[in-house]
Amino acid sequence: MLRAALALGAVAPLGLADTAWGAPARSAAPAPSSAPGSAVTGSAAPARLTLPAPTGPYPVGMVPLHLRDTSRPDPIAGPGRFRELMATVWYPARCADSDAYPLAPWMTDGAMRAFLADTGFPLDPSLAPLTAGHQGAPVHRTGHRLPVIVFSHGSGSHRGDHTVICQELASHGYAVVTVDHTHDCFTQFPDGTVSTPDDRVPMYPRDYAADLRFLLDLVDDLAAGRNPDVDRRALPAGLLGGLDPDTVGAFGWSKGGTATALAMGADPRIRAGLAIDAPLIANPAPTADLDRPFMLMTARWARATNPATETFWTHLRGWRLDVQATGAVHLSYGDNMTLIPQAGKLLGMTEQQIQSQVGTLDPDRGIRIQQAYPLAFFDLHLRHRGRHLLDGPSAGFPEVVFHP
Repeated sequence: MLRAALALGAVAPLGLADTAWGAPARSAAPAPSSAPGSAVTGSAAPARLTLPAPTGPYPVGMVPLHLRDTSRPDPIAGPGRFRELMATVWYPARCADSDAYPLAPWMTDGAMRAFLADTGFPLDPSLAPLTAGHQGAPVHRTGHRLPVIVFSHGSGSHRGDHTVICQELASHGYAVVTVDHTHDCFTQFPDGTVSTPDDRVPMYPRDYAADLRFLLDLVDDLAAGRNPDVDRRALPAGLLGGLDPDTVGAFGWSKGGTATALAMGADPRIRAGLAIDAPLIANPAPTADLDRPFMLMTARWARATNPATETFWTHLRGWRLDVQATGAVHLSYGDNMTLIPQAGKLLGMTEQQIQSQVGTLDPDRGIRIQQAYPLAFFDLHLRHRGRHLLDGPSAGFPEVVFHP
């Protein structure tokens, strides 16, 4: 399964697949600079890892959702059982109320512990970061429905792995719906059940794409005032009826980027798509002509080195863009860009060891690129707001190369 995942570009973040927060997962990790019970595990109470704050004018709210797709049986759960998923809706929150609601964790405790146990990474789960999302805060409503973006994570990862981008978009007025691709992720359900990557259930990009299309149905439900949560938990004030099902974009990283291309080719509800360093390898490949806007942010899976990416590019008949950050590698795109360096310092890893995982791109610059370019793309194509950042190379982002 690991070999198949790697063939799809799935070097997943913070310890999954071949990396353990910057070290080989089940082989020799760099030795911490201090003994157990110190900076990594114990009494010195090191600072919690952090995520950069979003830059938009709105505070961010979030709510988890427990979903069931009754169109797809789950072969692992047993006869009569259907595919169950955990999702999160990120959204702009009402300023006056947001501070009364707690900040949500990057991962739930049970999922985080399973995540760390799988990698053997010696980090106290209590050091995992908090997000900027105030759980359950009321939605900021302006009289207009919120444009929507759905997100697909990489193989063996989790729906929080691109929180920096998701909360950035929400702070600028988008609703962002993320999903855990059950059986190829670390997730925790409301009853406490933790699900981890399962080799008995091969998950291909088209399975991810089916999950994304199910999220579009969820958006339709929320827009129509229907609560899709299996457990009928109360939703934040203003969420029902607050989403615009006719203004929807999608993005994904690695396998999730391939799924984004597949879902967009199959479903006209997606008006704009962004693939972040996606291999664009599937069976069959995503080769349907697309006349809607599509953007690539590449590193490992660049057109110059990956024929599948170049082939996909030739089938983009509408607005298209291919950008690459100099010094970026596969793990440079996502929360890894800031979390791996922080965790590496706790472990006493060298700068070279950290760069072997996240590249030579400065982490602060890498984060700012992730905040700026997806926002500019979706603003241009979902809100029709002029974003000259996408017109060509920018003096403000000299690291970003435009590939014709």
